[in-house]
Amino acid sequence: MPATSNKTLIAVVNGPNLNLLGTREPEVYGSDTLESTNARLEEVAAELGVGLTTFQSNHEGEIVDYLHGLRQSHHAVIVNPGGLTHTSVVLRDALASIALPVWEVHISNVHRREEFRHRSYISAIAEGVVCGLGIFGYEAALRAAVRHLKR
Repeated sequence: MPATSNKTLIAVVNGPNLNLLGTREPEVYGSDTLESTNARLEEVAAELGVGLTTFQSNHEGEIVDYLHGLRQSHHAVIVNPGGLTHTSVVLRDALASIALPVWEVHISNVHRREEFRHRSYISAIAEGVVCGLGIFGYEAALRAAVRHLKR
């Protein structure tokens, strides 16, 4: 656990195209925006007594740099890697290298979608994987992370 913070701090990291939530394929991803999702997570974090930071980028390198910066300040990561889930060994290695517990979130049920979405480079290093619960999946992951950290 980081020595620089007395309060539990959890990062929510969203990958490519998640900035388009609410307008991109609403039949798959719903009508909630990333902003409304983050606002809801802030409410849940306050209820649970933890701090929360949020980050989104469409650029793999920016996500990796952000993750590296979490090592000394955060206690856990919730990540929705978007399409990087199925393609990025670099992202997997970055998450493994920061030595923080990770929860992987997908809004849709990736196992009911195209075959290429069935493989995740992240799942094997994640404490838990949530998929197919819509935006509620983020809240479920946040609650699971807090429960895990309180052990």
